[in-house]
Amino acid sequence: MVSIDNLSVEFSARPLFTDVSYVINDHDRIALVGKNGAGKSTMLKIIAGIQQPTSGSVSVPRDATIAYLPQVMVLTDERTVREEAGRAFDHITEMEDELNSLNSQLAERTDYESDAYMSLVERFTHLNERFQMMGGMNYQAELERTLQGLGFRREDLDRPTSEFSGGWRMRIELAKLLLQHPDVLLLDEPTNHLDIESIQWLENFLATSANAVVLVSHDRAFINNVTNRTIEISCGKIYDYKVKYDEYVTLHAERREQQLRALENQQREIADAKAFIERFRYQATKAIQVQQKIRQLEKIVPIEVDEVDNSALHLKFTCSVRSGDFPVICDEVGKTYGDHCVFRGVNLTIRRGEKVAFVGRNGEGKTTLVKCIMGEIPFDGMLKVGHNVQIGYFAQNQAQLLDGELTVFDTIDRVARGDIRTKIRDILGAFMFGGEASDKKVKFLSGGERTRLAMIKLLLEPVNCLILDEPTNHLDMRSKDVLKAAIRDFDGTVIVVSHDREFLDGLVTKVYEFGGGKVREHLGGIYDWTEKVKNEERRVKNNSNQSEGKSNSDSSLFTLHSSLTYAEQKALAREQKRKEKALQEAEDKVTQLEAAIRILEDQMSTPEGSQDVSLYEKHGRLKAQLKQAEEEWEALI
Repeated sequence: MVSIDNLSVEFSARPLFTDVSYVINDHDRIALVGKNGAGKSTMLKIIAGIQQPTSGSVSVPRDATIAYLPQVMVLTDERTVREEAGRAFDHITEMEDELNSLNSQLAERTDYESDAYMSLVERFTHLNERFQMMGGMNYQAELERTLQGLGFRREDLDRPTSEFSGGWRMRIELAKLLLQHPDVLLLDEPTNHLDIESIQWLENFLATSANAVVLVSHDRAFINNVTNRTIEISCGKIYDYKVKYDEYVTLHAERREQQLRALENQQREIADAKAFIERFRYQATKAIQVQQKIRQLEKIVPIEVDEVDNSALHLKFTCSVRSGDFPVICDEVGKTYGDHCVFRGVNLTIRRGEKVAFVGRNGEGKTTLVKCIMGEIPFDGMLKVGHNVQIGYFAQNQAQLLDGELTVFDTIDRVARGDIRTKIRDILGAFMFGGEASDKKVKFLSGGERTRLAMIKLLLEPVNCLILDEPTNHLDMRSKDVLKAAIRDFDGTVIVVSHDREFLDGLVTKVYEFGGGKVREHLGGIYDWTEKVKNEERRVKNNSNQSEGKSNSDSSLFTLHSSLTYAEQKALAREQKRKEKALQEAEDKVTQLEAAIRILEDQMSTPEGSQDVSLYEKHGRLKAQLKQAEEEWEALI
């Protein structure tokens, strides 16, 4: 559908990527991955036609449509939510206005036999058919479904957009793009302002209703659930994998391992050639062979090994002092703003050392309860912060409190203590402040960069209770992994407000769900909670069929017992023979696949094979087939 041909981009004579070519096909779900600065957002902008490449081209069919959601955009506040989202249907409303005009003309005219009247009838009929095909009067229902899927309540739809935060207005922009049903949808970090329920709704929409999708995201669970293809930008090139992200990670590791082997073989080959040249340089009888070796060396193209950050950074943050057994206790806590009740009757007890998550739709009171705990706003009921509790609080406005005149390095150097001071550069690098970036003044940082710096600063301060409100919004996957490991090893208490399921998985052991003015406690991790929600939805959906299901299950309990006849014994013997044959066939299949994998790995270890992505994809498929074959063989034993 969309063809990217020999694309090259340079910034200040530095190549970002060179001679990149690939095709975006119908129904592709592509995750665009690579380290920060590799050019992912630039690639989206070029496909969208917003930015021009240094060379190369993007070919888009004349009738194809492309829609683009950037990370940051200028938003207007002149309409209601419904009106703003409805701009996605401007072409339909214009058609509707024209149909009304044509209908009025037909009603007024009486020259039924004239060519002009018949032409008007034909125009009305043709336009009305197109109007019905494009959704006709049903577009308002689709508009409401989409906005509600992204978290808006029905009563929100006629409110002015100016009453909503930037994150909610970004949801409106996302809804407009989805409602346009473009041929190619380009999304740059679309989950940053969505809660878990909205993310899951978007996952389902993209997987079932969208055409081609190309997205950049640091939400590992989201891209795994949406994409079926992964394009990696590395060393100025692209590597195209026809698999989802998790499978790509495995294939990428295998590819780099093969590249390293090929590089070792090449270095050995170069060393042998140089040794031969040096040994026989001055022997006339070997002159021809020496010249051949020299030409051979000149023709060798150095094998490139994928960039990878091998620094095994492990941060361990020590508690300041031991807190009391119960850092946070809420007893019938409530919060209202005028007639609006955010929540009421909240009862919860967080024990020392617990790591818990606050989840739920945006606007249900997660941040509000955090502000109650911090003593920033008044509330009803009793809320007690335990003995000796020292809270480190990461809020959404945390970045605005940094000193703009300090450098990035000095900001962290002022809070670092002990041995951690020797690792400041490593820590900054892990959070994307490597090299010259550590010497930039804070006032010149972007909003996202300030947020990351505020997170580092908080984690180095001596506290025994961390409260983190959406800490991962501006972190890449590696930074999130570093942060997650540090929080997991933290001996104190942690409250995390987050929509990032992969980040919360394995980190929290209790989930507090905010919704409908209540706060419900769920024991277990984040996926235990999402599974409970799904089960509850299924239970409600299937409630009317329970009696029928019960009668069916009762009938299945009937069992017939009888002694084996001669014919039945012969049938058992045939079955045994069939199983033995199936077992032999399964063993043969495993042997054949193992042999094929060995041959392929030999090809991958060559200089040419190490650069051939198709070999890695085939290797991944064969490994998956081998695993399945082994499982089938084990099941027959």
